[in-house]
Amino acid sequence: MNPTGQYPETRMRRLRAAPWSRRLVAESRLGPQDLVYPMFVIDGEGTSEDVPSMPGVQRHTIDRLVDAARQAADLGIPMVAIFPKIDQSLKNAEGSEAVNPDNLVCRATAALKDADLGMGVMCDLALDPFTDHGHDGLLKGGVILNDETIEVLCAQAVVQAKAGCDVIAPSDMMDGRIGAVRAALDGAGFQDVILAAYTAKYASAFYGPFRDAVGSGTVLAGDKKTYQMDPANGDEALREVALDLAEGADMVLVKPGMPYLDIVHRVKAAFGAPTLAYQVSGEYSMILAAVERGWMERDRAILESLLGFKRAGADAILTYFALEAARLLQDASTP
Repeated sequence: MNPTGQYPETRMRRLRAAPWSRRLVAESRLGPQDLVYPMFVIDGEGTSEDVPSMPGVQRHTIDRLVDAARQAADLGIPMVAIFPKIDQSLKNAEGSEAVNPDNLVCRATAALKDADLGMGVMCDLALDPFTDHGHDGLLKGGVILNDETIEVLCAQAVVQAKAGCDVIAPSDMMDGRIGAVRAALDGAGFQDVILAAYTAKYASAFYGPFRDAVGSGTVLAGDKKTYQMDPANGDEALREVALDLAEGADMVLVKPGMPYLDIVHRVKAAFGAPTLAYQVSGEYSMILAAVERGWMERDRAILESLLGFKRAGADAILTYFALEAARLLQDASTP
């Protein structure tokens, strides 16, 4: 006879037998409120253009961007993240367009806030969309200049905040930039602007389609391994998180997402701080490539991939599937 707690007295399949019981005991839940919608903006009016390496993703002029963001708000998505593709003529080695108060990001942010959509606007804080060498910082003699880059990032953060940005997200991976940016924002009267630090941003192969979308991939000189993290390292991520939180980060972010779910889990377990994960462009395109070949079921693959982030401990997920996922979740919850 088997002791209590083992088969046949204990049958794990009992709670899996019906849809209602599966819902009742689900340990992780995914909803539109868990999603952040990354969006690409371009200059012009009344135009949307496809990103070839990201099927279904488009770059929008500001008017179209506002319309797309309104769809996200109506679906219950709480925040959008803005990434620009600017004209090559505006790029230079110093990334000076990044600190122009009338740049594309600032104008898009102001338009989104003027539309009063009831959602947050996140702005990326880095120089790669604005430099003619494609790096996140200032480059001299093949070396990324840490402290000099931070000075520019502080100015960039202030112009974004003045435009109405709610969440500034330093993605550059310079040492010490969180404390400096926090001080710059506070000194300019923006104490309430949230800092979401890309704390564990890895030098990954999964960023290719994104660089296509913002136009930095074709100009990138070399790689980013001297400032983005080594994919082999996990303990280092915890050191980065500790430093960023100590410097004033309100939220921390792990990027990419699916190959680094262990990092998401370790960060959340160790610090308990609001933890975001970014399902990056390569992950998005990889899933769709398999779907297009009939190797995976689209809806299930999308939702399963996102639920994995929640199970790992992510409080929110940046994903290009945000609109589609929110609609799927809405349909699933409709009686």
